[in-house]
Amino acid sequence: MSRTGENIYKRKDGRWEARYIKYYDGNGKAKYGYVYGHSYAEAKSKLIRCLTSIKSGPASNSKPNSFKGFDFWLDEWLKVKKVRVKEPTYIRYRNSIENHIKPYLGKYPIERISTALIEKFAQYLLEKGRLDKTGGLSEKSVLDILTIVKEVIKYTNTLGIATSCQIEFIPLKNKRKEMRVLSKEESQKLVSYLTVDTDNYKFGIFLAFYTGIRVGELCALQWKDLSFNDKTLHISKTMQRLQKVEHNEEKKTHVIVVEAKSQSSHRLIPLPDFILEMASKYKQSPNCYIISTSRGKFIEPRVMQYQFKKCMEDCGIKDVNFHALRHTFATRCIEAGFDIKTLSEILGHSSVKITLDKYVHSSLELKRINMEKLRMF
Repeated sequence: MSRTGENIYKRKDGRWEARYIKYYDGNGKAKYGYVYGHSYAEAKSKLIRCLTSIKSGPASNSKPNSFKGFDFWLDEWLKVKKVRVKEPTYIRYRNSIENHIKPYLGKYPIERISTALIEKFAQYLLEKGRLDKTGGLSEKSVLDILTIVKEVIKYTNTLGIATSCQIEFIPLKNKRKEMRVLSKEESQKLVSYLTVDTDNYKFGIFLAFYTGIRVGELCALQWKDLSFNDKTLHISKTMQRLQKVEHNEEKKTHVIVVEAKSQSSHRLIPLPDFILEMASKYKQSPNCYIISTSRGKFIEPRVMQYQFKKCMEDCGIKDVNFHALRHTFATRCIEAGFDIKTLSEILGHSSVKITLDKYVHSSLELKRINMEKLRMF
């Protein structure tokens, strides 16, 4: 008979036998080991020594490593990345691991991470992955999470632990979310609102509407980034509120300004005279933030988004977030006949393909205009 909750039994020959999982084979099947003792205490003592040896064994021993759950390898990979990537990237990795990957995959031994399991994981994220339980994640978010899983598996492969998982061959089937673009009537209403009784917040929204810059890029701008002589706006930084790296700190989040994430995000945007004219009303010393409080303190993205929401309410415009300004800018530029290469560089995309895939979807009005051209044939 075994003791409750333990794999320790008394045999017919009077000895005590303890069973434990030594490792999992390539098919995920548990392989067991056994120890014996003349008493329960002796068998348990031997069992504890074996389990301790397995869990703390050297990384080169494939069997103990096979015993360890995927959550262990996620943590090991994260330790390596902590000293190699920027803080925002590390926080994003950690959040994806803690919020999405560990809850679904963490309990599985590394050798049981199969292509079929990852396919189920991906589909779960697409359908039910939101933390607020209101639906699924976007295709891009799922791809970012799968990229982490793939990198962790590659990391374990370098340690001699092989899996049969082929993440790059997993297709994602999800409807592309419709972008919210302000109609021409909504755009006219917004611009009229922004140009009457203007203030610093209104100017920030106005600037984003006519340049397509992101809210983090807007908040990070200083007056030295805007040249009245050259009529240009230099984008090189972004502002964001992040969780702190160490969980034991009193304040859980802080605001940071970091270099733009890619070379293409560093860009020079030409400014028309009507923007410069409005900007001149708020010009301060070079190191002051363009969007700031009356005391000269920066305004962080979530405050800017709150002010934008109030602005939309005042205008009677519904179901729109700050990023819709970027979508609207790009859409109107295409309708106005902008060269795609030029637009791609203004938006800070890494390739023209991104701009084409994301924004070149003609409106019904533009389709009518193009169809009318057929009359010449």
